[in-house]
Amino acid sequence: MAPVEKYPGGVEDVQVITDRPTSATPDPERHRLAQADAGEQDWRAWGPYLSERAWGTVREDYSEHGTAWDYFPHDHARSRAYRWNEDGMAGVCDDRQTFCFALALWNGRDPILKERMFGLGGDGGNHGEDVKDYWWYEDSTPTHSWMRWRYHYPQAAFPYDELVAVNALRGRDDTEYELVDTGIFDDDRYWAVTVDYAKASPTDLCVLVTVANRGDTDETLHVLPTLWFRNTWAWGLPGGDRVPKLTGAGSRLVGEHWVLGQLLLEGDGEPTSLLCDNDTNAERLWGLPGRSAYPKDGINDHVVAGAATVNPDREGTKGALHYVLDVPAGGQRQIRLRLTRTAPPPA
Repeated sequence: MAPVEKYPGGVEDVQVITDRPTSATPDPERHRLAQADAGEQDWRAWGPYLSERAWGTVREDYSEHGTAWDYFPHDHARSRAYRWNEDGMAGVCDDRQTFCFALALWNGRDPILKERMFGLGGDGGNHGEDVKDYWWYEDSTPTHSWMRWRYHYPQAAFPYDELVAVNALRGRDDTEYELVDTGIFDDDRYWAVTVDYAKASPTDLCVLVTVANRGDTDETLHVLPTLWFRNTWAWGLPGGDRVPKLTGAGSRLVGEHWVLGQLLLEGDGEPTSLLCDNDTNAERLWGLPGRSAYPKDGINDHVVAGAATVNPDREGTKGALHYVLDVPAGGQRQIRLRLTRTAPPPA
């Protein structure tokens, strides 16, 4: 049997899911598939259905001439609410993308949190659209009862401006200027971030985040497991103004939604819960008053700049558990989390 892992909330039997079957034992994944196909248990209800990038896509494009990259650029993504989809790193969501869970990171040097992947549009990359980050989908079962994802995050400041400027000077006959070409990974100065998911039930997800310091100096990494609701309330649709709610207390975030029921995200250790709203920061983008006093980029501004941009009452529609991890050279740290539906929606 696989070793027993202890997760918040007392889940100590996830080895049932992570075990590899042998010829002498039944295949538990085939059993889950049969349950899902028969409508007995919806093992596919939660899965990796969250894009790493939703900015600059036609889904969010309302421009007159279809200029999606200009209409919703990367610089807007941290501050502007999406309407039709969401994005995040190592993300999962329900099959209607009503709730989303993903990882945000900060190396202490970047001007913004790393919440999503960065890239160039068709008119910025010398060979068209070109995402510049490095990540891998390492493993998944068909029902997503087991998943593994990895990302390599530089310890130096991410060279956003350099990537834009150098690629703009290159033509179609030139090679692309990639992140590794900047020298930012020299001497292994990066974080290897691995996220493992294991389902204890269709709506009970155990999460293991491993951050490994590949460099030769001690470093600090901010890790923010983030839970939020897709914005379905700000578009003026009939009956669409109902707003779900997240509340935070220490190492827990509790979500309430009339369709999903009650969600609980809890983590080990002593993280700080940070809450804001998944609403557009209209003041930053257009100089206009916004819907919320603590808009979508509130957690970003609080962590990066120390701004008073998170709700002191710890309520909102977007929340994160803020971990600050000091990791020695060549060492690693782990965070265990559990995301589960603790109550069904009201009848």
